[in-house]
Amino acid sequence: MEAAGYGLTSATLTAWQLSGSCWTVAYGPWTARLGYSGLSTDKHEGDGSTPAGIYGFQSTIYGNAPNPGVHYPYRQLVCGDWWDEDSVSPTYNTFQEVPCSETDPPFNNGSSEALWTETEAYPSFAVINYNSGLVPGRGSAIFLHADIGGPTDGCVSLPLGELDPVLDWLQPADAPVIVLGTNSTITSY
Repeated sequence: MEAAGYGLTSATLTAWQLSGSCWTVAYGPWTARLGYSGLSTDKHEGDGSTPAGIYGFQSTIYGNAPNPGVHYPYRQLVCGDWWDEDSVSPTYNTFQEVPCSETDPPFNNGSSEALWTETEAYPSFAVINYNSGLVPGRGSAIFLHADIGGPTDGCVSLPLGELDPVLDWLQPADAPVIVLGTNSTITSY
């Protein structure tokens, strides 16, 4: 994913695959949306930026819609499925399943996401493995999800017609990564 500069909210996503000893284009180039503060090399919780760098994907793909045919384990979201974005929570930056009747779990500090309620952004999405060390305040819930018509809060989004083919294309055995950078820094990752 390449952006022309750090403060921009759109970038170009091109999916590359290794074919023999050459890299070839599998999908794209497509316009993707970034966080409302653009790319950042110093991401912090709530700053609206998308973290620059190279990241893998977590081992489960989630979504409110039925499985679009992904090769990863898929969890169709249900009432009570949250992403903990509370920096002081012991389960910070992780998927959490709570009873549906628990409308205000202890980690809901106002920014944690009730994933099952976000049907437009999350018909299907992959978790970008950013802040896998769960460092408080470093940022959480960085997803590759459906475009909802504007910049994100720090995620990467694509129109659904482009997102699902990319999610279907990802193969866990290939250990795919997403590289997020500017035109001048992308090759340094």
